[in-house]
Amino acid sequence: MEQNIKRQIEEIIGGIECPKDFICYKSGLNNLCRAKDIGIESFLECLERNPQKCKVSFPFGLFYLCHVPFVSI
Repeated sequence: MEQNIKRQIEEIIGGIECPKDFICYKSGLNNLCRAKDIGIESFLECLERNPQKCKVSFPFGLFYLCHVPFVSI
């Protein structure tokens, strides 16, 4: 990962809490959840096999959404 990008990510995560302890970042962005951008800031459609087990997902109609307040896609 580029040093500049790494520094920016560390600045962002320094001021927030993550219920998953930043596993995506700590894994070098290799351990990412399956999700789809649905065009709503801070929300993704959860595509995980068991979304109800995710700490940041919630049911919304017939599917689950992930609430990720620190991400602007």
